[in-house]
Amino acid sequence: MKILGIDPGYERLGIAILEKEKRGEKERVLFSTCFKTSSKLEFPERLGLLGREVKKIIKKYKPEVLAIETLFLNTNQKTVMQVAEARGVIIYEGVSAGLKIFEASPPQIKMATTGYGRADKTQIIKMVKILVDIKNDKKSDDELDAIAIALCAFAHLGSLIK
Repeated sequence: MKILGIDPGYERLGIAILEKEKRGEKERVLFSTCFKTSSKLEFPERLGLLGREVKKIIKKYKPEVLAIETLFLNTNQKTVMQVAEARGVIIYEGVSAGLKIFEASPPQIKMATTGYGRADKTQIIKMVKILVDIKNDKKSDDELDAIAIALCAFAHLGSLIK
């Protein structure tokens, strides 16, 4: 099974493709990146870029599941609304490609990766690097978050793996 993990944003989009073929096997990171859009672009253009990038990744890797983080409400309502719109574009691309959509909250992702729903960023990064084989090259926080989201989906959807 292949899962596309997405850490949503409109400036930085964490993207990871993880694969696991058999139960008991360790998940493998096939691809990860932090896709960035320029703040010089109009917001609708940025959304278009996000949609095209996600569509391109889906076409290339052919995942069965799109795992995406739910919104974490912060004090900046404008940011929350724009991230919500970015999530909408990403989910649309997933649904259009026939993917199963898996959504998880930040505490659920933390629980699945660290065993503690209030883990901090350092604990999550440390566990992600233990749970999957990651090359030593520097991964952005957004990439590692996307990997954590995909790991959470594997934890919840494990019964679908042969």
